[in-house]
Amino acid sequence: MTEPRVHIVDDDDAMRDSLKWLLESRGLEVELYPSGEAFLAAFNSGFCGCLVLDVRMPGMNGMDLYEQLRARNSTLPVIFITGHGDVPMAVSALKKGAADFIEKPFNDQDMLRLIETCMRQDRAAAAKRAENASVAQRLESLTQREREVLGLIVAGKLNKQIADELGISIKTVEVHRSRVMEKMGANSVAELVQLVLKKQV
Repeated sequence: MTEPRVHIVDDDDAMRDSLKWLLESRGLEVELYPSGEAFLAAFNSGFCGCLVLDVRMPGMNGMDLYEQLRARNSTLPVIFITGHGDVPMAVSALKKGAADFIEKPFNDQDMLRLIETCMRQDRAAAAKRAENASVAQRLESLTQREREVLGLIVAGKLNKQIADELGISIKTVEVHRSRVMEKMGANSVAELVQLVLKKQV
């Protein structure tokens, strides 16, 4: 994962420079790219923050670049900069998962608000992905029997019912239950259930 930054892709030098100045004045890290091709050449899946993307550019336009990023399963939030005639295209991008679009000429404060919202959402999404990966790792560490016990705990079964269903003693269920709680890092059954449900969402 790289440092969060605002990636700006626009073939207009003046637009890139003015956005860079605006965002750096707010303490944001900024990277500039004169074309979609230049951004794709630099892109890696660890990019985080957000992407501000002009719709109309020579060569690869903003929509083409967006499609390429979707094909690479990029999770980077995308804000499109559009001229008046490009609004239908931007709306179509929203339907495909883009974060938002802003029309030229735009208000600096509106642009800042959009970018800051996207940066927050990207941070939250990254934290959720990391948490899901951690839960998946903990589930992987369970033995087959511990998984069976976990499934029955989550289904709301009591120790005696679990013992009957699995044909083992209550004492053995308690041992497995305690190991499951420890490996999953849960302090209560409610916490354990929430962890498993989060993983399924």
